[in-house]
Amino acid sequence: MNFEVMKPKRFFFTLFLTIQFGFGQDSIPKPKKADSVIVAPIVRDSMIIDTIVIRRTQPRVKQTAEPVNIMNTTISFKKTKPLSEVQKKFEVPTFWQSVNLIGLNFSQAAFINWNAGGNNSIAAQANARFERNYKFRYFQWDNILETRYGINLQEGQKIRKTDDAIRISSTVGYRRDTISNWYYSVKANFNTQYTDGFKYPDRETPISRVMSPGYFFLGAGTSYISKGQKFNAYISPITQKATFVLDQDLANKGAFGVDKAVLDVDGNILEPGKNVFLEVGFLITNDWETQLMENVALKHRLNLYTDYLRSFGNIDVDWELNVNLKVNKYIVTNLGTHFIYDDDILFDAVKNEAGEVVNEGRPKLQFKQLLGVGVAYNF
Repeated sequence: MNFEVMKPKRFFFTLFLTIQFGFGQDSIPKPKKADSVIVAPIVRDSMIIDTIVIRRTQPRVKQTAEPVNIMNTTISFKKTKPLSEVQKKFEVPTFWQSVNLIGLNFSQAAFINWNAGGNNSIAAQANARFERNYKFRYFQWDNILETRYGINLQEGQKIRKTDDAIRISSTVGYRRDTISNWYYSVKANFNTQYTDGFKYPDRETPISRVMSPGYFFLGAGTSYISKGQKFNAYISPITQKATFVLDQDLANKGAFGVDKAVLDVDGNILEPGKNVFLEVGFLITNDWETQLMENVALKHRLNLYTDYLRSFGNIDVDWELNVNLKVNKYIVTNLGTHFIYDDDILFDAVKNEAGEVVNEGRPKLQFKQLLGVGVAYNF
């Protein structure tokens, strides 16, 4: 490099850069000591970079010995309660809900040298209820089977029937959305009994038999079903009611509203009585269950029906009200009432001396009350 030719300003500038690069690459400033911490700036390409702080010494963790008293250890289970029921196994979720309930009620009275008098007696009633309900989004299908049969035995008397019923119900519903509780519904009901019924003490002439009567309802309408299905109201402006009297003797007498037999002057049957009686009318049903107290449940069922063609305004009533008092898981007390009023069921027929029916009688309110203590098993 020719220093003589270079101008003074350019010469000094070149000398300054040479000194800076030389010291930046070959020399490192001495570190400064400050409380066991090294702070050593490093010059690298005209940039200052600080190093990471490194501690030279680490204080040891002191161990403190504390006494532990293990001689007076107290373990209490007063706040711990065992499971009241066995934990159920995991079940695969399903859209079907089922109810299986079987019960048996008893009542008994015994007298030994009882001054006030009385007859030894025992009564029993068996009942069962089965449900198979399906619900998925807009569609719902409910199926219910209820059955009851009761007997009573008193000293000096034969067995008498106290209760007899078979009831099957099926309802199909469809709703527009999953929020509404209103459904477009089609409902079918069927009712009958197991054995012959008598007006005691007469045991020769039955006043009712299996399928005599038998009732079948089929109609379409709308239903309001609550979320937990504890309340169900059904309104059907078009319902067909069929009354079956398959026992020909009862049919010839015109029992339960069917057309009776046509007789000649001598009482011979010219035309037998009809076995089926059809009606078209308006039907309202309501089922409601509620918990009055912790162990007291109320169940109510009501059917109201009127015929459009023959006797519009005369309402057939079928109302059941039951109160269940639960003692524990298996023992229950049941108090039930049942009201029936049917315009086609007549009482107090009047006959003349020849035995001919002069007056067929009139409809009356039918009432039944039962009280029993028994066992119930739900599975």
